[in-house]
Amino acid sequence: MGSRFRSTGGAAASAALTLLTGAADAAASDEFAPITPYRPSVSSPAQLPAPGQIELEFGGLRQRSDDARRSSLPYLFKLAFSPAWGLLIGGDARVWQRDASGRAQGLGDTSLVLKRAWIADQASAFGVELGAKVPTANEPIGSGKADYSLNTIYSRDFGPVHMDANLNALRLGLVDAGTSRTQWGASASFSGALTDHWGLTGELSGTHRAGADHSAQVLAALAYSPSKFLTVDIGIVRAPRPAPATTSLFAGIVFPLAKLW
Repeated sequence: MGSRFRSTGGAAASAALTLLTGAADAAASDEFAPITPYRPSVSSPAQLPAPGQIELEFGGLRQRSDDARRSSLPYLFKLAFSPAWGLLIGGDARVWQRDASGRAQGLGDTSLVLKRAWIADQASAFGVELGAKVPTANEPIGSGKADYSLNTIYSRDFGPVHMDANLNALRLGLVDAGTSRTQWGASASFSGALTDHWGLTGELSGTHRAGADHSAQVLAALAYSPSKFLTVDIGIVRAPRPAPATTSLFAGIVFPLAKLW
């Protein structure tokens, strides 16, 4: 990848994270409830944010696979209407990519997710997410087709370790001939506190689709929470399958954006 491409994506990600870190520090006050970070793992937790509070998750992601490169600025807005129901809106604010077909940049696809949570007790919870991907990205960044998903969640505390386990099905709008439209996925993340402010997350995840290579990846991340209103994370993902293997580096931030009620 050329130096111009690297500097464009890296500078944008760095500037965005610096700006949002300052905004989060200024916004943190007693009017907000403690945040409920979904980053940095692939697995979604069953729990919803505090009702009426809009939380923003924003970050930078850089992926490398042989000669292919992809940088993006993923975001997620979270709003719970009650302890049981919530809405998630996410996507990529910007994507820069380069592969054998050439270079491309622009807006990524947008995801809409309706979430239902059931709190079983202080240690465990269940959740279901119904999602749709809106094809807001131009080709070749996106497929140009809508996708639909169903995700089931089980979250549990095992003493100091928190687990989020997901099992999901994704109905793809665009597939190659001879491959299934339904993709099955599973993931399990485990997180725990190292100190009062530092935490560690590890995760295994993968997908399977008939007629296509299955995927597998491992994630490791560190999170720093200077207060109950702000969490910053950084980590690495290694996906040995499908070939060629992909390595991703990421960093992000979670903070409350507004209190509606």
